[in-house]
Amino acid sequence: MTRRSAIIVLLVAAAGSVAGVAQLRRDRGPVLPSAAVTKGVFVDYLQLRGEVRPIRSVTLTAPSSGSDLQILEIVRNGAIVKPGDVVVQFDTTTQQRTLEQKQSELKQAESEIAKAEAELRRRAQAAQTDVDQARLDVERARLDLAQKEVKSPRDGEKLDIALANAEQHAKELEQKLAAERASAAADVASARQKRDKAAFDVSDTQRIITSMTMRAPAGGSINLLPNFRAATMGSRSAPEFRAGDRAYFGAPIAELPDLTSIQLTCHIDEADRARVQIGQSSLVRVDAVPNRELKGVVGEISMMAKPDFSTWPPTRTFDIAITLQDTDQRMRSGMSASARVELDHLAGVLIVPSAAIFQHGNQAVTYVVNGSSVEPRTIAVLRRGRDQVAIATGLREGERVATKEPEAEGAVAR
Repeated sequence: MTRRSAIIVLLVAAAGSVAGVAQLRRDRGPVLPSAAVTKGVFVDYLQLRGEVRPIRSVTLTAPSSGSDLQILEIVRNGAIVKPGDVVVQFDTTTQQRTLEQKQSELKQAESEIAKAEAELRRRAQAAQTDVDQARLDVERARLDLAQKEVKSPRDGEKLDIALANAEQHAKELEQKLAAERASAAADVASARQKRDKAAFDVSDTQRIITSMTMRAPAGGSINLLPNFRAATMGSRSAPEFRAGDRAYFGAPIAELPDLTSIQLTCHIDEADRARVQIGQSSLVRVDAVPNRELKGVVGEISMMAKPDFSTWPPTRTFDIAITLQDTDQRMRSGMSASARVELDHLAGVLIVPSAAIFQHGNQAVTYVVNGSSVEPRTIAVLRRGRDQVAIATGLREGERVATKEPEAEGAVAR
């Protein structure tokens, strides 16, 4: 046989082999993916997204009084502070001028008190002198009246009249003394009220100046809050407070979270509300800490649903808080995280993937693969989960089921 004849024979044989393999595959039918029926622990879960928030935190707010609350200095976001460290320093120029004015008013009020007390003493002393003189006149009139028996009746009457006039004049001067003392005391009390008002204004202004320096009440990591006044039109986010910004009275400026107790705040659809209960366990993965899963438990669920306008049409959701039983020093307040809330837990049951269950009317059907044959079989479902289904009856451990519904007869598993 020549070389050319040998090559032709080999090509013909190869073509026949390829045709045979193709015919074999056509004979065996399309390939179906399959999975084994296993016995183990069935876990159904709900996937949630939210953000990490401390259970306890201290919010530092701008002073509730004063004016021109402009930030001169502010620590950087995430800075570690100790108790008493300055976090925010507001401009106190206006308050310092007010303090100087109030201190001047206080000095003037104290000077007015001294003048009023001096005037009180002067008027009381003058009135007392007049009273003393009137009392001497009364005593003199009484001495003169003692000689009435040796006087003529007319002179006696004059002595009686002189005594009565002296006594009446003394009473009038005593009343005048009391009135002078009361009037002068009222002037002193008024001056003291002005002094007390000025002293309060000084103390209050000093308090305001002190409040313009915001200090950390405890140690920790500072979380600067957004300044919504600085947000641009149409933007959903706002920049954090920084030096030069102005704040309104009582505005929250920064937060000092206690990261020893943390929770994940999320929202759940009202369709899932009945499946989530307080006390259910969960696994939390923080985006910024990807190499660790943290254990948590559902701690709080809001009593009422509220509309969520982030989607259209709006849906109604419930607030849920998952308390973390673990923590990590890399976590910060506001970080995004995901949680897998365990809804159901069954041990020692038969499990297949959710993709292996097909609904035909009111019946759940699975396709059992046995070699080259595929057998449809009606089953009873014990529990349905997101990824797994627990089987009550109809399957045995070790069998294989198709995860795709056969489209034609003769399909085989792979």
